[in-house]
Amino acid sequence: MHLKPFALSALQLATSGGRRYHLWMGSLTLLMLVGAYAYSVQLRYGLGVTGMNDHVSWGLYISNFTFLVGLAAAAMMLVLPAYILHDVDFSRAVLMAEAVAVAALVMCLAFVVVDIGNPLSGWHLIPGIGYLNWPRSLLAWDVLVLNGYLLLNLAIPFYILYSRFSGRQPSKKRYLPWMYVAVMWAVSIHLVTAFLLAGLPARPFWNTALLGPRFLASAFTAGPAFVILLLGLIRKETTYVISEGAFSKLALITTVAAQINLVMLGSELFYKFYSPTHHGINARYLFFGLDGHNALVPWIWTAIALNTVATVALMIHPIRRSHRWLMMACAVLFVGIWVEKGIGLVVPGFVPSPLGEIVEYTPSLVELGVTAGVWALGMFVLTVLVRVALPIELGEVRSPYIQEERVERIVRPRGTRPQRRDDRPVRTR
Repeated sequence: MHLKPFALSALQLATSGGRRYHLWMGSLTLLMLVGAYAYSVQLRYGLGVTGMNDHVSWGLYISNFTFLVGLAAAAMMLVLPAYILHDVDFSRAVLMAEAVAVAALVMCLAFVVVDIGNPLSGWHLIPGIGYLNWPRSLLAWDVLVLNGYLLLNLAIPFYILYSRFSGRQPSKKRYLPWMYVAVMWAVSIHLVTAFLLAGLPARPFWNTALLGPRFLASAFTAGPAFVILLLGLIRKETTYVISEGAFSKLALITTVAAQINLVMLGSELFYKFYSPTHHGINARYLFFGLDGHNALVPWIWTAIALNTVATVALMIHPIRRSHRWLMMACAVLFVGIWVEKGIGLVVPGFVPSPLGEIVEYTPSLVELGVTAGVWALGMFVLTVLVRVALPIELGEVRSPYIQEERVERIVRPRGTRPQRRDDRPVRTR
């Protein structure tokens, strides 16, 4: 009965707001249109209009995909303490993290679609129509865990928000078991993506047992850092109260994860360069260049510098406790992880090729346009989800039928059925 008012209220909340809100949404819409035009060019002329080639077949699209998979796992860092460990500091922030996960997964799937060239080829992965090749194919596992995690992060917040919109308290028996599943699923989406890379024997740059743990460490660094930025913006622009404990605990999680990420990076550097072998040639290209080819060297050292500076800053207690400096450190850390885990991880696996050929990769304008459009799509989805969730969480938006139901329960005599909407009489037993 409350579903139609819920949908109408969500539509009204998403399309109404102040001047800055409409400017923000208008800017995102413009970027999405630019991305759509760039994608139409790619569809018309093929992937030849991108910077990818026969040697570097994964570029900016898959780089963003690997980074965003980690961002999607950020919701687990709030779901676990809020719903399973009953930490009250995270209780009012967990739905915002779920919104981040949904937006990140939408971008992940969008980057996969644009990377396969013609999206009509995707029917090959549909079970019963095509050939998913599950459980043998790691790509099939990746498809299942990403879509499954997206469904979980859509269904659980929808049930909670719909229950509160309807004037009911969400039943833990209905959603808590799925929370446990979502926590395990969050780890799986990252490990499966890491195994997808590490399972390619012709790419020695990814053939390391640390790749999976490094994926998790970077995810638990960039994810909470982005959530801190989002929560800081929400607290500044709205009346939604988020406790200081949530910020301090998220900052501590981000700091510890950033330290672990740097330790793992240092371990990789020691393994690659202390006793160098021919299998470390991709790492030499990335960090120092190879035969005059050094396109990625400035990027990776910039990323390491940003990660190191931000991690050291977060380790200093007065800086971590100051909201202004905390936001700056999280923004720097987010950018550093994006470069290190995106371009700095995917592209070097292809340069040089297994035959020793060095073909460098530079994204084209079409790729940049499509990437900007996909990121705008994700921010658009995130903004709409937060815009709808906040008023319901604050109790400002409720179903118009709640008061009618309360009056019916008080006035209706015992043993009678509720009156129909068309006011026609009903029989009583």
